[in-house]
Amino acid sequence: MSTWIFLRGLTRERTHWGSFPDTFRQVIPNAQILSLDLPGNGLLHGQRSPMAVQDMVAACRTALECRGVEHPVRLLAMSLGAMVAADWARTAPSEIAGCVLINTSMRPFSPFYRRLLPRNYLSLLRLALLPRSAETIESSILRMTSNHPDQHRHVVTDWVAARTQRPVSRANALRQLVAAARYQAPATAPTPAILLLSSRLDHLVDNRCSQAIARAWNCPLVAHPDAGHDLPLDDPLWVAEAVRRWLNGHPNKHNFNGRSR
Repeated sequence: MSTWIFLRGLTRERTHWGSFPDTFRQVIPNAQILSLDLPGNGLLHGQRSPMAVQDMVAACRTALECRGVEHPVRLLAMSLGAMVAADWARTAPSEIAGCVLINTSMRPFSPFYRRLLPRNYLSLLRLALLPRSAETIESSILRMTSNHPDQHRHVVTDWVAARTQRPVSRANALRQLVAAARYQAPATAPTPAILLLSSRLDHLVDNRCSQAIARAWNCPLVAHPDAGHDLPLDDPLWVAEAVRRWLNGHPNKHNFNGRSR
């Protein structure tokens, strides 16, 4: 039995994994999965979000200690959650057996205009500043993060419920954005066991951000040909299979780059 900790990105919570944990367990049957919310999100939406990734790491480590989870664990994380995962591995390497980082970007490897593509600036400003219904907001997020939104319309209902029941405050959203912008990744890989997964057609974060990290850390990168930023939503089986191959010692990008669905 191996313990996996799942971490989502900016303002998102465990609900946003959807059915992906079930798919992951089917492909990796011995996986015990624990999805953690970052402070300010999900069940912790009443807390103040830290403005430093290092403080998010501390909160996650405390959460595992309170649950009595034994180390080492493996981390699977997206976007801001991937920054937390990387710094967790740097801070407490004995606690982490490996990391799978999905569609992330980090200083100093990529400029800001690749870490968040300019085409999204106006849309995000409108969502942040103008009155919008929960359904309008979540539908807009789906279009920005999925390249197959029509296939995933059903998730909007769950996302709207999460936003209504566990709202992330604007202040916390801003604090998380500041934490992500300020985070400085280590120059070398924080752990030798890292797999990077990216989407070649990610319209939120430039795919070259993952390529830059892979070069700096000398770790394997597997790129999906047509999924969007929310890769576990667009092709959950592909992600799980990529992780399985990596665990089995076959991470080469040249022998696993097609779609699985």
